[in-house]
Amino acid sequence: MSSTLVRRAALACALAACLSSTALAQTAAQPTAPPIPAAPCGGDLATFLEGVKADAIKAGATAAAADQAFAGAEIDQKVLSRDRAQGVFRQTFLEFSQRTVSQGRLDIGRQKMKQLSDVFGRAQTEFGVAPGVITAFWAMETDFGAVQGDFNTRNALVTLSHDCRRPGLFRPQLIALIEMVQHGDLDPATNTGAWAGEIGQVQMLPEDIIAHGVDGDNSGHINVKTSGPDAILTAAKFIQSMGFTPGQPWIQEVTLPESLPFEKSGLGNEIPASEWFSYGVTPRDGVTSFGNLPAALVLPQGRKGPAFLTYPNFGIYLQWNQSFIYTTSAAYFATRLSGAPPYLKGTPEPGLDDTGMKALQTKLQAHGYDVGKIDGILGSGTRVAVQKEQARLGMPADGWPTQALLSAL
Repeated sequence: MSSTLVRRAALACALAACLSSTALAQTAAQPTAPPIPAAPCGGDLATFLEGVKADAIKAGATAAAADQAFAGAEIDQKVLSRDRAQGVFRQTFLEFSQRTVSQGRLDIGRQKMKQLSDVFGRAQTEFGVAPGVITAFWAMETDFGAVQGDFNTRNALVTLSHDCRRPGLFRPQLIALIEMVQHGDLDPATNTGAWAGEIGQVQMLPEDIIAHGVDGDNSGHINVKTSGPDAILTAAKFIQSMGFTPGQPWIQEVTLPESLPFEKSGLGNEIPASEWFSYGVTPRDGVTSFGNLPAALVLPQGRKGPAFLTYPNFGIYLQWNQSFIYTTSAAYFATRLSGAPPYLKGTPEPGLDDTGMKALQTKLQAHGYDVGKIDGILGSGTRVAVQKEQARLGMPADGWPTQALLSAL
């Protein structure tokens, strides 16, 4: 697992916090992240910053850049409060996607793609990333740059590095920020962004900007905060680095037959798309030419709601943000910007409320399943357990918890 994925997993709720507070309930099934190395933390702030400065100099930064970056640095209690208060925003896929993939955003996104067609053309030519993929992230993260966050970036990263909760996660970002200062790409006194240190129109962390930054407007600097071309091309290079394959789909809406082996559905249960087609799963766009690719059938609200096949390119969404609802919505958004029609809403069975979900998790735990904390959140562990119990009870095993399942247990 890449260091990017580790950071994105830990910061999932921060990526769109300034826009939509997307600390969402459902998370995608992912491999366990490797442990973050321990890092010095706490104590006198000046002494702590001297230690960071020494590490930055070892990494190639100048003492002058570190001094400039840390001049006036202070702990931001609001950052600590936001970090401690990360909650769970309980919305279904239909609720969240209908709100985020609005007609207004689609219209603006298409206008942006037309206005900056030369930049998006370069992104596709040089990095192989479709315009809709970049534009969807641009919209969901900051409303096309309109809402980028108002936390001082330097202070946010100083605060989170100094705090002993996750210093190993944030200290490298603080060192990368010093490098940005050295390049003249960031003013530490005035630069603002998200509370967890993401910067710019697509909300990227300093290490990722250093690694993948592109000077799209030929200004001599990389400014993902104010330059649309810089933000678009940097995002494209970043997405390419996560393994996006040009010319392949990322998600495809499908319709389902009445009878289907639903126990095969779910992220992590990939089979050749052609096998899904043989079961009667039918792409709405009629395209079946990617039958050789592995695909998972995802049913965000069960078999009676919207249905999608996800392909290998969907992996970049999971690296961007591990929330299942966020990633599925972002991927769907990108297909809309690329010409797909609105999904079929279907008639999903009502899900469980918070009390019902906690009761279900308690019962699943009693049956020996690891559902994690009894918190009412439909995470990957709960989804897997639900699917297995549905199959055992002879129900369609679509992973969607309902009152019928709770009563049967």
